[in-house]
Amino acid sequence: MKKFLSILKKYIPLMIVTIVLLVIQANCDLALPDYTSDIVDVGISGKGIKYGAYEVVREEELNKVLLFTDASTDKEILGYYKLLTPDDYSEYKDEYPLLKEKNLYVIKDDSDENLEKLESLLNESIVLYNATSNMTVKDMKEENPFFQQMPEDTKIIDIIPLMSDEQIAKMKDQYKVQINNLGDSMISQSAIASVEKEYEIIGVDIKQNQIRYILHVGLQMLAIALLSMVMTVLSVYTSSKVATGIAKDLRKSTVKKVMDFSNKEFEDISTASLITRSTNDIQQIQMLIVMLFRIVVYAPILGFGALNKMQGNSLFWVVALAVICNISVVLMLFIVTLPKFNKIQKLIDRLNLVSREILTGLPVIRAFSNEKYEEKRFDVANVDLTKVNKFVNRAMAVMMPAMMFIMNGVSVLIIWVGSYKVDTGVLQVGDLIAGITYAVQIIMSFLMLSIISIMLPRATISIKRINEILNKDISIKDKKAVEHLESAKGIIEFKDVYFRYPDASEDVLRNISFAMQPGTTTAIIGSTGSGKSTLVNLIPRFFDVTSGKITFDGVDIRDLSLHELRKNIGFVPQKGILFTGTIADNIKLGDKTLSKEQMVKAAKVAQADDFINAKEDKYDSEIAQGGTNVSGGQKQRLSIARAIAIDPKVFVFDDSFSALDYKTDVTLRKQLAKITKNKSILIVAQRISTVLHADQIIVLDNGAIVGKGTHDELMKNCDIYKEIALSQLSKEELENE
Repeated sequence: MKKFLSILKKYIPLMIVTIVLLVIQANCDLALPDYTSDIVDVGISGKGIKYGAYEVVREEELNKVLLFTDASTDKEILGYYKLLTPDDYSEYKDEYPLLKEKNLYVIKDDSDENLEKLESLLNESIVLYNATSNMTVKDMKEENPFFQQMPEDTKIIDIIPLMSDEQIAKMKDQYKVQINNLGDSMISQSAIASVEKEYEIIGVDIKQNQIRYILHVGLQMLAIALLSMVMTVLSVYTSSKVATGIAKDLRKSTVKKVMDFSNKEFEDISTASLITRSTNDIQQIQMLIVMLFRIVVYAPILGFGALNKMQGNSLFWVVALAVICNISVVLMLFIVTLPKFNKIQKLIDRLNLVSREILTGLPVIRAFSNEKYEEKRFDVANVDLTKVNKFVNRAMAVMMPAMMFIMNGVSVLIIWVGSYKVDTGVLQVGDLIAGITYAVQIIMSFLMLSIISIMLPRATISIKRINEILNKDISIKDKKAVEHLESAKGIIEFKDVYFRYPDASEDVLRNISFAMQPGTTTAIIGSTGSGKSTLVNLIPRFFDVTSGKITFDGVDIRDLSLHELRKNIGFVPQKGILFTGTIADNIKLGDKTLSKEQMVKAAKVAQADDFINAKEDKYDSEIAQGGTNVSGGQKQRLSIARAIAIDPKVFVFDDSFSALDYKTDVTLRKQLAKITKNKSILIVAQRISTVLHADQIIVLDNGAIVGKGTHDELMKNCDIYKEIALSQLSKEELENE
């Protein structure tokens, strides 16, 4: 996990930027429902009047309202206003036409903060005044004895100045009980209605005021929506950059690690599994990182922010119920699907393995008419994966309808409960709309989190699979302190070498001892399975010896760095492998700085120059994947040319002449002898004609050396060699050779 976290470190600054962008976006999205509520409640219902407090009012009207306030607050209330008289008419005639006849109080500071404070002082008194303004003595006779002796058509507001403070207080208390039953929303609406009526009397253009308010709030909404859009685009860009960057680095680290794998590691993790891990698993991680930013960061901010906004709302319990239902659905799905994700990745590995075997072995399958069997084998792997995927997808299919049912159910419940509260004055229409919006935001947040909860297990498994590669211990690697070859000569010596494959029960090679000197050719021959290829694979350290040692110029090859060892060895494997690109690219694989003259020289020695020049693009001719557009013999010659091009001290040919015709084989070895006078050559071959002129021939049988010497010596004292030779050539042919 440490290596995975170390890759994440370089992207921390960009991750922080992404988080900041998402926080801004979430706050923008959370702000919009409040603006919607303001447009409905204030802009439409309230005609643009936001507060239940006068910004401008007739002096006589305010004095009547002050009759219903506490005497201690009158001075404070009047402190918010300045008094305008008809003397000020010329200055304010366009705004307040009534000023020509009446004194007006105009607020000094119309900031929201000031109006909120003034509203808290005035709105209840305005409602009280509004409730009594049209009432007569007849309406109050039964409730207050003070009115018993007065004419029934006398207005209450006109006789308040005649009442004592105690009588006024008693009347206020009677009304306050009724007002408090209305709720804050109804009180505010009633106060705003009175303010609107006063503005009409004064001559304020309420329609213009309403349009101005709606445009003001609408433009603010538009600005916030645009900001949210910009933040969304930027956050998607930065999160995608982080995700693709991490995926790129993971692929790079994975391939770099795999390049250091020995055959043991490839046995532990199959090639098919490595392909799946380098593609599908990293893709899962990339998708998870994008979703983590878009969901794990954004959704909680949006969800909990909306919950916080809903706390003061009487519909909070409805949303809380929806959240509990959402969490229950997610937990059930999580428990059901989690075990299946690990199985899916293993089944993808299996499908890749079968597909790869069929595609690479297609000629053999056709040759033996085995298509039906292979189709059935593929079908089994395919069906197994399909079954598990169908189970997971069916489980996931339940989630979306369930979430949508919860969301729509909550919307209906909010409207049902909210409509009653609007009717009773506890809630305003705008608050109801905002409540629905916040509820949808909360449910969508939990819906997004439920999606990530499904993706997370699969991506977690993918992370573990990638970490398994990155943390894999390499069995063949450089020591901390390595030795160096001052001037490589190419002397290879096997000293009592034993080798056993990992987890094998017996040794493949036993007691192998021989030396290779510069300017000489050593040949290894033996029956199939005798250990020839295993022996040559020990020289470049594709495997390490189990016991004994192999030295290069007297230095144990395990004490040399792998780079220094392998740059001095020209290795041509048993199976010629070419890479996509041009012929020139393949020959220059070991040395990109190789000149054209050196490249052509290597090709000529390998007897590849003729068929290369016969092609239209010559050395720039394209090589198809796996070298399928060249023959087996041409592939071998290009592989030999690639080894010659790096001018190594040691040449190792692992049965690399098997696809060459006899004439080409002889010519190639003659040309090779000219440039390898001071080189050590090791040839593994099946054909006697390839090895009989070697300076030293080693005969392997069942992993042990049963003969060592020249062709003539072995014909005399090694029965196995003699048997192999006579099985391929007659005595006359052997004597002529």
